[in-house]
Amino acid sequence: MTEHVLVPIDGSPRSERALEHALDMNDVELTVITVINPFDTDPNTVGLQSPTGIPGMPGYSEEWYEGARAEVEELHAAASEQAAEADVELSSEIEVGKPARRIVRYIENNDIDHVVVGSHDRTDLTRILLGSVAERVVRRSPVPVTVVR
Repeated sequence: MTEHVLVPIDGSPRSERALEHALDMNDVELTVITVINPFDTDPNTVGLQSPTGIPGMPGYSEEWYEGARAEVEELHAAASEQAAEADVELSSEIEVGKPARRIVRYIENNDIDHVVVGSHDRTDLTRILLGSVAERVVRRSPVPVTVVR
């Protein structure tokens, strides 16, 4: 029986590893999801960033959003090429909002059997426990989650 696997991706090396891991799984149908977060203001973090650079200030600029969406579409096109090479069926979704919340909501509202998510390396254990999208998805997901390092 085919398992429907969700893979959140953001262009980071860890999310690329998560996608590679999912592509190596047997008998799967994949959905990649990227969440554009207009509140993401940390310029030192790999992934999509808010145009404002002001903590807590959303980036609602239409030009910024169109650019961010175009980046995500390119990211998803590359993922589709990888899936085609691996002979795996892949669909993609783009959401806007807080990443962990939108990912869990997507899991709850769709027929997802498993999640494969990348975890960023952190040397400080408290940063893993308090700030990680992967950790929040693990805690809140109604389906099994595999965390790839």
